[in-house]
Amino acid sequence: MPGPRAASARPEGEGSRAAPSRRGLLRASLASAAVLLGGGALAGCGAAAASSDPRTVRMWDLFSGADGALLDELIDIARPDMPGTRVERTVLEWGTPYYTKLAMASAGGRGPDVAVSHMSRLSGYAPLGLLDSWDTGLLAEFGIHEEDFAEAVWSRTQHQDRTYAVPLDTHPFIVFFHPDTARKAGLITGEGALDQDAFSTPERFLEAGRELAAASGRQGVAFGYVNDTAQGWRLFYGLYRQTGNDFDLPLGGTVRANVDAMTEVIAFMQKLVDGRTNPRRLDYPAAIAAFTNRQTGMILSGEWELGTFRTADPNIGAAPFPTVFGTPAVYADAHSFVLPRRPDADAAHRRRTHQAVAAILKAGQVWAKAGHIPAYRPVTRTRAYAHLEPQSRYATAADHVVLDPAVWFAGAGSDFQNSMSQVLQQSLLDGLAPDRAARAMVARINTALSQPSPA
Repeated sequence: MPGPRAASARPEGEGSRAAPSRRGLLRASLASAAVLLGGGALAGCGAAAASSDPRTVRMWDLFSGADGALLDELIDIARPDMPGTRVERTVLEWGTPYYTKLAMASAGGRGPDVAVSHMSRLSGYAPLGLLDSWDTGLLAEFGIHEEDFAEAVWSRTQHQDRTYAVPLDTHPFIVFFHPDTARKAGLITGEGALDQDAFSTPERFLEAGRELAAASGRQGVAFGYVNDTAQGWRLFYGLYRQTGNDFDLPLGGTVRANVDAMTEVIAFMQKLVDGRTNPRRLDYPAAIAAFTNRQTGMILSGEWELGTFRTADPNIGAAPFPTVFGTPAVYADAHSFVLPRRPDADAAHRRRTHQAVAAILKAGQVWAKAGHIPAYRPVTRTRAYAHLEPQSRYATAADHVVLDPAVWFAGAGSDFQNSMSQVLQQSLLDGLAPDRAARAMVARINTALSQPSPA
């Protein structure tokens, strides 16, 4: 299998000055929408002409470092289930650059055969016609069925009763802890798991933080949010959904939200980082360092940090984010496979692409080593997965995941997450009253809703 390669740039040509065709007008409108989705113009998209080798499935993804190496291993192990097929990866920069390039290439019908996308971004792509739908009959032929995925994740793959994403994983916002410290604090059950009941109300969560601080001799719970564009939102939205509420977001209208519940959540977040039991001013790297150096007994973080934490402590503990406000809900996103728009897709090559993705999903045990929960549930039901520590301890989080609201302006790496986190930082750092912070968030959501959707 060829290794990842850098994307090449090829500027668009001048083109003809003749009257634009209907297809040309469609491409132009899609390209304009793609710029809005990506957050800015792109001088040149990656060259995306179909591979000259019909055996090669071209994939764009955003996995570098350890995750990139693991994806190479995953594809290599999956090879026997896709005989005669080679997967060629192109790794692009995470965030706005990736999604801009993907949107622009898809608008021009010049994208790769398959691409990785965060599920939370799907609402900004499928309605625009930037993606082709998956053939669920073909997926079933290769052993992939809807019932193989958690309903909470699969439901987000749909648009107008068609499937536009195939989930690779769920990567939730969870809790990591040092088992010896948590045990000393009396927060471990007889089965060796974190005692979720000890965190089941705001008051109990704060008390558990005090117990962790006493057991560690330093502080209790670390949370790195200062100057981070997403961390505040991740914690807030998961907790807000635990109150049993959500945002009703009619485009062109105004948000319907439970401001009292928002205020209650923000007030809890303020107490959680009041600087007494738990550290107050931690940016993301400082929180990681505080936990790995055992200055805190627990950290609120994404499971994607498992490799970092396990390097410092091979016996690191982990658990789904506790249900603090009554309704099980765990903030998460999901890496998924999407089919960039290809007006004249070759049927045989599309079949090869479906087979390759199915093979990769079935080899998901390898991907679980990174901490991600494989979305293909037959993997998580194996004895081998049950023996993975601590991954198997938080696998149930997939049953209760909540992704960003399904609107075009939300999702991983979006300006929306940054806007919400800015308000939360004002409240946690500068003392902005919780009710005022809640109203400020509502005002910013309404501003986003007032912007015309590219669709």
